[in-house]
Amino acid sequence: MASATAWTRLSDEGARGSGGWAAGRKGVLSRWRFTSLRLRLVVVFALVALTAAVSASGIAYWLNREAVLTRAQDAVLRDFRQEMQNRAGTLPVHTTQDRLQHTAGQMAGSSQRFSVLLVGQDADGHAVYASSGGLSGFSLADVPASLRAAVDKAQSLSSSNKSPYHLYWQRVTLHGTPYLVAGTKVIGGGPTGYMLKSLEPEAKDLNSLAWSLGIATALALVGAALLAQAAATTVLKPVHRLGVAARRLGEGRLDTRLRVSGTDELADLSRTFNNAAAALEKRVADMAARDEASRRFVADMSHELRTPLTAITAVTEVLEEELEFEGGGIDPMIEPAVRLVVSETRRLNDLVENLMEVTRFDAGTARLVLDDVDIADQITACIDARAWLDAVELDAERGIHAQLDPRRLDVILANLIGNALKHGGSPVRVSVRVSDGGEPSGAPESAGEREPGAGAEQGAQIVIQVRDHGPGIPEDVLPHVFDRFYKASASRPRSEGSGLGLSIALNNAHIHGGDITAANSPDGGAVFTLRLPRDASALTGDGAEGDGRHGAGAAGNAKGGAR
Repeated sequence: MASATAWTRLSDEGARGSGGWAAGRKGVLSRWRFTSLRLRLVVVFALVALTAAVSASGIAYWLNREAVLTRAQDAVLRDFRQEMQNRAGTLPVHTTQDRLQHTAGQMAGSSQRFSVLLVGQDADGHAVYASSGGLSGFSLADVPASLRAAVDKAQSLSSSNKSPYHLYWQRVTLHGTPYLVAGTKVIGGGPTGYMLKSLEPEAKDLNSLAWSLGIATALALVGAALLAQAAATTVLKPVHRLGVAARRLGEGRLDTRLRVSGTDELADLSRTFNNAAAALEKRVADMAARDEASRRFVADMSHELRTPLTAITAVTEVLEEELEFEGGGIDPMIEPAVRLVVSETRRLNDLVENLMEVTRFDAGTARLVLDDVDIADQITACIDARAWLDAVELDAERGIHAQLDPRRLDVILANLIGNALKHGGSPVRVSVRVSDGGEPSGAPESAGEREPGAGAEQGAQIVIQVRDHGPGIPEDVLPHVFDRFYKASASRPRSEGSGLGLSIALNNAHIHGGDITAANSPDGGAVFTLRLPRDASALTGDGAEGDGRHGAGAAGNAKGGAR
């Protein structure tokens, strides 16, 4: 009789772990960095779909694999056990080679078509082997040693174990083909039988199943990517509209609003944006109104002050003539007071003129009156008119012409040169050269440099540098030298300068499409660099020529610098 129906599985060499590969793949993916939100959404959707599809496919494959292999091996083992009972069990304890070979062939002819190896003993006690495949067929070397040891080992009998020998099986791979190997002994004495059954048909079925599941996983991944793309488009379209609206708002189009539909979080974000834009528009409108009112107040005040100042100026001119007249009627006791009145009246007159010029720049009503200007002659005239010839060195070739506003150029030069004479140190050197527009100024960059006006990088430029030999400009003052009413020293709040001269000079440079920068020279002293386009006619397309008088005070206020 064959062994009892209890079957023991020793090992399954077909099982392989995949946790290490999955962990390594996850580690590689975790190091990727994506900057596109759309790409991140697609990748997340794809990873979720891939994980779900692989998990489902793996579980399905494993369940089907176990079901197919279990069904096949159960049928084979059942048939092998039956053959061992019906055929090998009828053999005597001591048998012959021929009879053993005949029995092995009969057992191999069962419905399962497996190979059989029988091991018995002859009358002399020698081992006798018989294989259904002949000498080149199934041999004992094909049986794993662990399986042979388990088959030959007798088990202790107990209430739960009534048979000393059992049927054992094991899956192995021989020459790349999976096989099922089983073995058992005939109870009561008799041969030991081993069976070898190819599982290649089942392996092919499982490979076909794996390919089908792989294709299904790939299709699921593609579908997830398409779904993620559609979802990303749905989600990101409002975000894109919000970005466009934010850029338009940043460009100054404060009436920009988003169309709101729905009740989701993106709709709430759009409503928040609209409320913020409306609040910003109202705030800017209020500030613009206050700023306009402030500029109008300064302009009106300046105009109102001109009438009394005209009369006061006439009186102070008479008083000044009396002071200069020898033997005049001014009491020596009040002469200092008269001189103070004359000085302060002149200073107040210059301040009013400067304020009027500033209001024109703020209101955008300042215009250019262009003419062909010889730069060297213009600088010479500016220096000569103010009696600075002995204190200023001029390095400028005659014949350098430009289309500029002569009066505004005089304002700029008077402020820069006068500022250098008062706050720097003699000699003041003024140099002129022509640049191609993309060439650097040659002066050291500093925090006091400003962004060039429109057109400063286009075409040929006139570069005028005013350098003094004083102590230079303190680093904390450089960023503020062109600020209005800024004075470097708080100890001289009543200096002759109003703090508007450099600001007006910069505005006059900007209206030409140029710029002024301030820096300290490595050799000592401050350097102011004026850049003006050689032809500013492109900037006068819509400009009226403006009041011929404005800026006169600015030109006279050469001392109104920041230092």
